[in-house]
Amino acid sequence: MTRKGWLLFTAISLIWGIPYLLIKIAVHELDPAVVVFARALIAAIILIPMTIQAKTLLPLFKHWRIILIFSVIHMVGAFLLISYGEQYVSSSLASLLIAANPLIVALLALGFDKSERVNGLRLLGMLFGMVGIAVMLGFDLRGDGRQWIGAIFLLLAATGYAVGALLLKHRPLVELPRTSVAAAECTITAIILLPVTLTRLPSHVPSLGVLVSVLILGVVCTALALPVFFALIAEVGASRGTIITYVNPAVAVLLGVTLLHEQFTIATIVGFLLIIGGSWLSTSGSIPFLTARKTSQPEPVIDTPIEAPASK
Repeated sequence: MTRKGWLLFTAISLIWGIPYLLIKIAVHELDPAVVVFARALIAAIILIPMTIQAKTLLPLFKHWRIILIFSVIHMVGAFLLISYGEQYVSSSLASLLIAANPLIVALLALGFDKSERVNGLRLLGMLFGMVGIAVMLGFDLRGDGRQWIGAIFLLLAATGYAVGALLLKHRPLVELPRTSVAAAECTITAIILLPVTLTRLPSHVPSLGVLVSVLILGVVCTALALPVFFALIAEVGASRGTIITYVNPAVAVLLGVTLLHEQFTIATIVGFLLIIGGSWLSTSGSIPFLTARKTSQPEPVIDTPIEAPASK
């Protein structure tokens, strides 16, 4: 993967490592539909002026059908499912279930996108990542049936993210300005959810913690994150780009340990290392020290398939 790809990968992994905690805080006092509406509206207010200034608004109308479909799947559906799911499960378990995203991309690619199919070391890396998440966070679905409902919601959200990632790398979405697509997606989401939100407004002003959480979700985790994520998919492809879902839970655990003084165990360390190692294998398709040994031999070795992004 290119240096630009790694920089985008690192940025979006950090940015999208915090929403699960913020959503958990917000849904304690707000209906999930209100949370998603506010998040999308805040992001739209930021992104629309940027789109107008860049004069990239008109091309969106030409492809409004695919943008509408993409928005409904990637944001309206996925964001709502995550927010409703976190009413029944912990934020840690939510991040674990969303981590199925890359495997769903690989599964969908079997029938829809040959360029995104993974095998060999990349497939092994994804499996390592899943094992690492299971070790670090644990797979906890004990309790009543509501936890299973939440888990199903989150797996459906992961599927929506996978479909959205595959759509992003194909025409016409790949040819449209990334900020403009993000602005359109947020605007469509806010418009669709406005009628529902008006019927589910809180009876009192939410607490400061909830208001700050929603603000961060809109500004950082949506307005800033979406253009970065779109750029990542364009640079490295859908299957590699969605490996961020392996790093997100690690970020969430590290934040919990440093800020909330949560327990830090051997399992946490082992799981984190498995996640990082799995992410490396899944994105590069090579083992660093073995690659270095091969390139030091006198006979040339062609590494182009490893370095070339799957989307190009």
